[in-house]
Amino acid sequence: MTSNENDLNSGEEVLTFGFSTLAQRYEDIVLPEAKPFQEILIVVQNPTGLSINLHSEREDIRVVELKSLGVAKSRNVAISQARGRYMIFADDDVTFKKDGLIEALEYFEANPDCTLILGKTVDEHGHPRKRYPVKHERLTRYNSARAGTIEMMIRIEAIRSAGITFDENFGAGAENFLGDEYIFISDLVKKGLRADYLPIVLAEHPAISSGNVWETERDLKVRAQVFKRVFGKWAFFIRIALVIRQIPRGLSISRALFFIKG
Repeated sequence: MTSNENDLNSGEEVLTFGFSTLAQRYEDIVLPEAKPFQEILIVVQNPTGLSINLHSEREDIRVVELKSLGVAKSRNVAISQARGRYMIFADDDVTFKKDGLIEALEYFEANPDCTLILGKTVDEHGHPRKRYPVKHERLTRYNSARAGTIEMMIRIEAIRSAGITFDENFGAGAENFLGDEYIFISDLVKKGLRADYLPIVLAEHPAISSGNVWETERDLKVRAQVFKRVFGKWAFFIRIALVIRQIPRGLSISRALFFIKG
């Protein structure tokens, strides 16, 4: 253990890995190595009552089973039950980068008013999963729409005290199947809390993501609802600005109009 890690160890759980998974993928989770001062909290969505072994021999692992479906709901359970000072969100197919996690934890310790850190992820080949800013940025509603949950680390007590949760009408398993991360950050910023982007790699995750989809009318409809949730009456103008950026990338005029109309 390095001296930097020792500085973060205060006799309590420092970091919670908040996994959200479907019951049928529970056994496939890539678990971080066991170590002191961490907690692995696995929230399993099991609406069909699939028979799974919820017990672990590792003392740092807790498993919570939900009889419902929806990633936002499972993330909220993780927020409410986490014992760590900080939490990073995790999916079942994520592999974390130790150096990046340590750097993020040190940033939190040095910046007590920072409530959320957004970092970077790479694919299975080590390539960035999207275009990221090259330097630190303060997050706003205008620069965080492409955030992914597994790129987010939060200060637990500040989030709880502010009453910030994921909107359970959005995200995988809900009718509006994306946008939950962006809404979470937007709600945080609206309440005057600080969120920072840092150009550090937190995890590795396969390249395919629902956040990159602009193909069908259903995708466009859901995206329109996300911006309505974030910007309210101003969403129409935000959608126009997004269309101007997407048409050169192949978005058709008919689909652009469909998206603008919401």
